Amino acid sequence: MSSKIREVILESGIPIKPVYGPEDVDPKHEIGQPGEFPFTRGIHPYMYRQRPFTMRQYAGFGAPHETNQRFKFLIENGQNALNVAFDLPTQMGLDSSDPLAEGEVGRVGMAVDTLADMEVAFAGIPLDQISVSLTINAVAAPIMAMYFVVAEKQGIPLAEIRGTAQNDILKEYIGRGAWIFPVEAGVRLIGDTIEFCARNAPKYYPVSVCGYHIRESGANPVQEIAYAYAIAKEYIKRGLGRGLNVDDFAGQISFNLDIFGNFFEQIAKFRAARRLWARIIRDEFGAKNPNTMMMKMIAGGGGGGLTIEQPENNIVRGAYYALISALSGTQTMALCSYDEAYTIPTEKAALISLRTMQLLIEEMGIGDTVDPLAGSYYVESLTNEIEARIVTEMQRVEDEWGGIVKAVSEGIVQGEVARQAFAYEKGIQDGSIPKVGVNRHRMEEEKRDVALHAYNPDQATDAIHRTAEVIARRDSNAVKAALEKVRDAARSDQNLMPSLMEAVRAYATIGEITGVMKDVFGKFPEPVNL
Repeated sequence: MSSKIREVILESGIPIKPVYGPEDVDPKHEIGQPGEFPFTRGIHPYMYRQRPFTMRQYAGFGAPHETNQRFKFLIENGQNALNVAFDLPTQMGLDSSDPLAEGEVGRVGMAVDTLADMEVAFAGIPLDQISVSLTINAVAAPIMAMYFVVAEKQGIPLAEIRGTAQNDILKEYIGRGAWIFPVEAGVRLIGDTIEFCARNAPKYYPVSVCGYHIRESGANPVQEIAYAYAIAKEYIKRGLGRGLNVDDFAGQISFNLDIFGNFFEQIAKFRAARRLWARIIRDEFGAKNPNTMMMKMIAGGGGGGLTIEQPENNIVRGAYYALISALSGTQTMALCSYDEAYTIPTEKAALISLRTMQLLIEEMGIGDTVDPLAGSYYVESLTNEIEARIVTEMQRVEDEWGGIVKAVSEGIVQGEVARQAFAYEKGIQDGSIPKVGVNRHRMEEEKRDVALHAYNPDQATDAIHRTAEVIARRDSNAVKAALEKVRDAARSDQNLMPSLMEAVRAYATIGEITGVMKDVFGKFPEPVNL
């Protein structure tokens, strides 16, 4: 007597057959060759056989000198890129001395008040050799200006600066909440950074569209890509509106994407996304350069997939996330650390994640051949189905919701993500979505041996004193003049980046700069005043 075959439906809503064969693969969908349009199999011909993925760990906490020490620790242990975390006051454009910053200075990232803090954080780190990602959004423009000036002080011309800024404000309104300005003003600032980099820093990636946080907020894998692509298309339209050619800047827009959940669903998601992006850029925007059509991504595991329960299981989850990322053809891997469900990653946890990535490349042979899952009936069928569903969801954004800016401004996308998050949490609670250690294989009264990152209130005092010393020795007249230029640029259609760079060179604080922009733009959800 045979038992009933278990039903499987992926988080994306796709029912899975027990067996797949040639009849399940539609030949009209291109697989192609690695490094060739539509890049389903990867954007480089030899992928990791020629160039391993970049390993980039998220780091930054407390004072700039502490962050500098962590950066150097990671580099000394083989990391070849950095991903910078900023504390919440910095993300919100507040100085450490602001009353609203109390209790948050240095807690979840590095506190940055002025250019002096960035100078300390990157002291001894050659920015022409180490690629740096800045995880910052609402105040990305002034933080990018600080980074550019630090690079200039190292003697690196703007045209040679490499790196990435997250700088994706639309996903903040959807998924994180670290916004400051009204939606239109926030998008205008992104247009300024795109234009400035295209004309002055062409090797720098001014935007990393962050489907990651949309997924972490509850979106399913299809929604993650669909909303991220709708956002990216809007940013490209803003660049075109500045008179830029699509091939002059769209290739410098990258994606930060999430990994957790079903192994094959995640791999198919990335293969589908890469193929779809190539078609969007070529067919909708008329790109001619193949480099513009390449979907460049950072992916290495989502903290949302980690658990407080049985935290050591997260080491295993992280290893699978890394494997998914590698099999998906990522360019950069930023693997979550096992203790992120609790705290800022410790050195031990960060090192385990780094070693996990190194094991894949150097010991497990993951880079020996390109796209080893290509041709799998299941993987190719799933890739096709996910691509079709992403297209349908993107059409919904345009046709039913009036475009991504309108949908975000009116809270439509936020509502959709919230509904999906509720459904997911309900599935975790009722056990229909299995989670080992949470609703499967639980251990009562288990000991959780995880080191927590202790908050040091002295960090705030030190940061306030540091900034006060900078203010005391700077040229106050130069600061005042520079801030007026920021105000004038914000009021007009001038690009804000040159005036922001002048302000940070004068050691204006992030709070002073943001205050000027608030005066002109207003605050979300108040109406913009341009």
